[in-house]
Amino acid sequence: MSRIQSALILSILMLCTSLMGCLGSDDTGPSSVDDNPFNFGREIPMGTWYHYAGGIDALNSSVVLEANITANLTGNNMPFWTHGSYYGIGMSTFEPTIGITSADNLYMSSWGNGPGGATAVVQCTGLIEMTNLSDYSCANVYNPLLPVVSSNDPYIYVDKWTDRIMKFDMHALAAMTVEWSDDEGASWKPVTLSTSPYSVQDHQTITSAPGGALHPTTWVYCVNGNAPMPLCSISEDGGWNWSPEVPGAPLSCQSGGLSAHLEGAENGNFYRGQHGCDGDGYSIYRSTNGGLTWTEHPLPTGDTGTADTWNAEEAQVAIDDENNVHAMWIGSDDMPYYAYSRDDGDSWSDAMMIAPPAGLIGTGFPVVTAGSAGRVAFGYVGDTGGDVWNGYMTIMTDAFSQNPLLTTVQINQANDPLSTEAGCGYNRCGGLGDFLDMAVDQYGRPWFGLSHNMQDIGIFATVTEGPILRGDIGPLNVIPVGGNSTL
Repeated sequence: MSRIQSALILSILMLCTSLMGCLGSDDTGPSSVDDNPFNFGREIPMGTWYHYAGGIDALNSSVVLEANITANLTGNNMPFWTHGSYYGIGMSTFEPTIGITSADNLYMSSWGNGPGGATAVVQCTGLIEMTNLSDYSCANVYNPLLPVVSSNDPYIYVDKWTDRIMKFDMHALAAMTVEWSDDEGASWKPVTLSTSPYSVQDHQTITSAPGGALHPTTWVYCVNGNAPMPLCSISEDGGWNWSPEVPGAPLSCQSGGLSAHLEGAENGNFYRGQHGCDGDGYSIYRSTNGGLTWTEHPLPTGDTGTADTWNAEEAQVAIDDENNVHAMWIGSDDMPYYAYSRDDGDSWSDAMMIAPPAGLIGTGFPVVTAGSAGRVAFGYVGDTGGDVWNGYMTIMTDAFSQNPLLTTVQINQANDPLSTEAGCGYNRCGGLGDFLDMAVDQYGRPWFGLSHNMQDIGIFATVTEGPILRGDIGPLNVIPVGGNSTL
């Protein structure tokens, strides 16, 4: 074959290749770099981990293969570049409970910082859609003519269906009062006794769900009273009047009274978590009749055990927008676990250990929230060794996937720990008190209320960038990084 013939054949082959199909299939797939779902075009931040249940590093293909995980990082299970941070509220907090209104205001309780020593209701404006840190500010909006000045435990809850801000206080075990605002804290209804007669009380929790007889939502609270299970009371008129207290579990239940946060569902059900009726494991308790009676639904804790710590009573629960139930607890290894139910708690998925491959030796103060179906966010504190306690948020955007991807962020920098108190996550600890709180705003961004104990300042933690937890899957709007400078 002549040199001219060889050149002609090579030219034809090159032309066929450019026109596709002459040399076989054109579907050769993307390059190995482009095929990597974690190739975001920028480095993954320090303090961000992509992983599977059990702390399996999703970036380590050999570890994933060894764990026999078939990754399907598409659709709702796809990864997003994610980074965590926090924003100070300018005053202290204790057992911070939070809420978010449709006006894009965030609220946090602040014990003793209101008028005359009352619990402040701290409103933070501008955080949700801020483009500069100077866009947000926080201030107390609890300023009634006759403020309730004594409160053993503060509790703030925002009704997800009406935006009513409910302030619920206990007073030296002698009474419980509710007050509320329907105008973002600009005015407050007069103080109302939650119920009478009432039990000795502690560790209260309050929530709402659609379906009230005289108000768009039914309100339910539960307390640790003088009974072998929590005692609960119901208001059908928005908080003006409350029923006598009723058992918050089956009559034979011996769960103890300490309960995690109540949660109401769109379908009108109420849920809360705590120890099982036999005193072993954790259960979710459900009411389908407005809080009057409750049934027990044991969680899959047989393989995880339960933590032997101060806050071991708390198995937290969240309800997504399609009434799926999501539960979180701390196991006997002091690691966080999760399971979901798609049938109102009648059955549960297998338990998943959700901590990242970050060298955590213990965690505590679990809390969970949810947005659209199967999109869940978890908050907790964790010890990286030497009692250096940091805050963590883990996000799952497809909980019902065979192998859901988890994205975890540390919300504080390595040189900015939230606490260095010995055993902080296992005990009452500074402003963290007994419990923390979470919620998802209308745009799908999760918010985590906790305390920066080193500075004694309440903080809202979130992701500055990451996946949206409501609506079509995609990235959240970017907000500026906060951190220690906002304290």
